[in-house]
Amino acid sequence: MRYAVYGLMMTAAMWCGAAQAQQKTLYVAAYGGSFEQTMRKDVIPAFEQKHSVKVEYVAGNSTDNLAKLQAQKGNQQIDVVILDDGPMYQAVALGFCGDLAKAPVYDDLYDLAKIPSNKAVNFGAVGTGIVYNKKVFDENGWPAPASWKDIEDAKYKKKLVVPPINNSYGLHALVMMARLNGGGEKNIEPGFKEFRDKVNPNVLVYEPSPGKMTELFQSGQALVAVWGSGRAKALADTGFPAAFAYPKEGGIVLASAACPIAGSAKAAEAQAFVQHMLAPEVQTALATGAGFGPVNRTVKLAPEQQVGLPYGPEQMGKLLVVDWDTINANREAWNKRWTREIER
Repeated sequence: MRYAVYGLMMTAAMWCGAAQAQQKTLYVAAYGGSFEQTMRKDVIPAFEQKHSVKVEYVAGNSTDNLAKLQAQKGNQQIDVVILDDGPMYQAVALGFCGDLAKAPVYDDLYDLAKIPSNKAVNFGAVGTGIVYNKKVFDENGWPAPASWKDIEDAKYKKKLVVPPINNSYGLHALVMMARLNGGGEKNIEPGFKEFRDKVNPNVLVYEPSPGKMTELFQSGQALVAVWGSGRAKALADTGFPAAFAYPKEGGIVLASAACPIAGSAKAAEAQAFVQHMLAPEVQTALATGAGFGPVNRTVKLAPEQQVGLPYGPEQMGKLLVVDWDTINANREAWNKRWTREIER
């Protein structure tokens, strides 16, 4: 009888231990909207099942989630954060990200996925280029935009929309205009001059909101815009004749990155979650559900799944990378100058 009771006690203890293990919670801060829907439906359930952990999703844009990390400094409640590449470089510089643990999946990535600090990794990419109304272009016999310089064409007067530079798409355009005129991230002056003198006359509005940008195209007020391949795909998926062009000088990669938070009590699970984001099946789900170009070289997409995405070694190889460390060191001053000189 004594042995039977002991056996029952051991079984109960084992059951309680298993239950406690299943109740471990991993806090992941990431984007809302369609990305959150894809994560909840196609990404998180498999991770929870494999690792016996509950994922608590904290939705917010990159600015909001970086602010959460800063507010919780010294008492982090987030275990994994997902941010745009620019804010992620800031998170790394501020010491919020831990070193990535070695794993075989990192050997399968394109070079643009790798962040030099090895404290974060880009798990998905879209390209910044030029979106245009193909129907109107065809009706007018206009060729598709082929260069960053094309946004200066007088036929787009008050028909061009560019996000402001506190948005990555607008920032990318400023950097490219600087590069094409003898400057770059370390000498942004030519970019400001090009916008002020040659781009501004064509700009209808500097619009940061994706919803408003969509409305401007649908109402016919906008015919061309500096925007992302993922945004163009989402607009085209509504039935609107949106097309996307990578300028001949190169599109710029706008990547989404993940990092395990330094000092997390769930460090092993956080590392596993970052690696999970890079697995071929997750990369495929993010491509088809959220419009992210896969950074894992082994991912195979069907032709219809590739539409609107940067995909494969040729396209990934043509995407340009900006110097985020220089940009982040100057961005506040650039934003003030932009407001004063360009959007006045």
